[in-house]
Amino acid sequence: MAPLVEVSGLHVTATGESGESDIVRDIGFSIERGEVLALIGESGSGKTTIALSLLAYARHGCRIAGGSVRIGSDEVTAMSSGELSQLRGRRVAYVAQSAAAAFNPSLRLMDQVTEGVRMRRLMSRAAAEAKARDLFRALALPDPDRIGARYPHQVSGGQLQRLMAAMALMTDPELVIFDEPTTALDVTTQVEVLRAFREAVRERHTTAVYVSHDLAVVAQIADRIVVLRDGTVREVGSTPQILSQPADLYTRELLAARNLLLPNAVGEVSAQRTEGSCRVVDEDHDPSVAVRRRHLPTLSRGEERPQPPLLEVRGLTAGYGPSTPVLSDVSLKIRAGSALGVIGESGSGKSTLARVIAGLLPAAAGTLMLDGVALAPSLEARGLEELRRIQIVFQAADTALNPSHSVERILSRPLAFYHRLSRGEQRRRVRRLLDLVKLPMALLDRRPGELSGGQKQRVNLARALAAEPALILCDEVTSSLDTVVGAAILELLAELRRELGLALMFISHDLATVRAVCDEVMILYAGQVMERGPGHAVMQAPQHPYADLLAASMPELRPGWLDGIDAVRLAEARGEAARPGQSDRCAFVARCPVRDEQCLTEAPPIRRFAKGSNVRCHRTEQELLAQQSVRPGDAIVVPLRRLNQ
Repeated sequence: MAPLVEVSGLHVTATGESGESDIVRDIGFSIERGEVLALIGESGSGKTTIALSLLAYARHGCRIAGGSVRIGSDEVTAMSSGELSQLRGRRVAYVAQSAAAAFNPSLRLMDQVTEGVRMRRLMSRAAAEAKARDLFRALALPDPDRIGARYPHQVSGGQLQRLMAAMALMTDPELVIFDEPTTALDVTTQVEVLRAFREAVRERHTTAVYVSHDLAVVAQIADRIVVLRDGTVREVGSTPQILSQPADLYTRELLAARNLLLPNAVGEVSAQRTEGSCRVVDEDHDPSVAVRRRHLPTLSRGEERPQPPLLEVRGLTAGYGPSTPVLSDVSLKIRAGSALGVIGESGSGKSTLARVIAGLLPAAAGTLMLDGVALAPSLEARGLEELRRIQIVFQAADTALNPSHSVERILSRPLAFYHRLSRGEQRRRVRRLLDLVKLPMALLDRRPGELSGGQKQRVNLARALAAEPALILCDEVTSSLDTVVGAAILELLAELRRELGLALMFISHDLATVRAVCDEVMILYAGQVMERGPGHAVMQAPQHPYADLLAASMPELRPGWLDGIDAVRLAEARGEAARPGQSDRCAFVARCPVRDEQCLTEAPPIRRFAKGSNVRCHRTEQELLAQQSVRPGDAIVVPLRRLNQ
């Protein structure tokens, strides 16, 4: 049987001020019926451009300049506009990265999911809604008979992604394109969504293209992988072959960058950090010399410092008005030169904590101390020196940087504001900042829109460094970056800690990225600290059931890993977290595999465990060690039994 999709000699160009330039060139591959093909590569490699070409679509300013794209017996690049309207959304469906941006906030979900088939008159409203409910069940959506009556803002991000997949599958398309559909999700939601996608594809024998930069995610769903860089194909092979025996240097670099972030079940990453052998790719250098070995900074475990903490937070409670509490009784310490990782799912309060520390959101209760001196709760009440010493780097550099300002102007503003430097001195310091974050001087006159994602995030970081802070709050600074660029940013942060003595609060939903840079880890759930302790202890042997769940949800770089984590999805569906500030029960009780009656009626104490961790739980350390079986790489069996008790 002939392949469903055949691409040969595909060439896409973009038109700019200097004329046409290639985006992708000489691309060729085929996809068998029922096969899932992954397109892998860093930002700018051409993944999405190639995927959109399967719809005969090129983004504004771009065009398909040559080559062939055949689906079945049809050459899609030669189709008329009428033929393309029948192809798109019917024979070929597209699932975008951001479901939140794709749904109309004013329409009910069922109306949007069924709109395509009703507009094409493929089925009646009743038949369309019945099919949608079947898809909701297949995609493991909660309350499938009634979720369609909700509006987009009334469901979670992971649920919206699955609803978009249901919309795509309504027409039983020949081909489905998944474009980075789990990139922005936290780890437990990512597992839930990825599993739902995989099962839906398998049950329907769907042919699919899965666009991603994450090899561990692709390993769970793809049969074959196409590795891309700079708009060209570097390697094509089966998933097991690409993961175990990559032939191309760039594929090996991708694996090396991912290995920096793999779950540390047997201590590989700790050994790499000790030996200084982590391989990191800098996107600004030639691939032949891109892999560099660095010593990541590590603090001596148990090291005592006589000085007070740089930052201390005591009993912090905060939210957005009395009706929307977010944080409840949060305490932490960050010492000079150290790095605290703050982990948790979306909605756990991580970003709110950073905003309170930065003075962007006043606390409802609690105390902030900077070098042992009380810190004013709001920006308006803080002095220039307090503002300078605590800087925040936001997740989305696209919205954090003024699009109309050049890089030089963006970096000059904090130099003028905090240090009152002359124009000449500003220019010298700006060049030093670019050198510090490893950006070329040629970028000085460019605006953010002319930079890559990694370059924008480095400018974002350089702006914070311009103030010469003592503490930088990094709020999900690598979550939207591909693996290679993200690893380069992590390495840069490690270098800055070593060279400048910076302290960091590194916020993420990903334990792996925190493992790479942090000495201490704090895990938040529903605005409360569930576990806090030395990074090596929390990462290698998490104690709290929620920390255990997060560790077990980190995708491993091997096919079949997803088959052993069915209980994670069941635990996710057991219920929602208690509201922050609720003191009559454990916040995690609805999802805990080891709960009992005491958890339903009493708030748990914070216990000090042997390896230095503080854990909020009714169970003792010995009880948790005896009862928990959720460990990275393990099949989850015991929690399944307990969930059904």
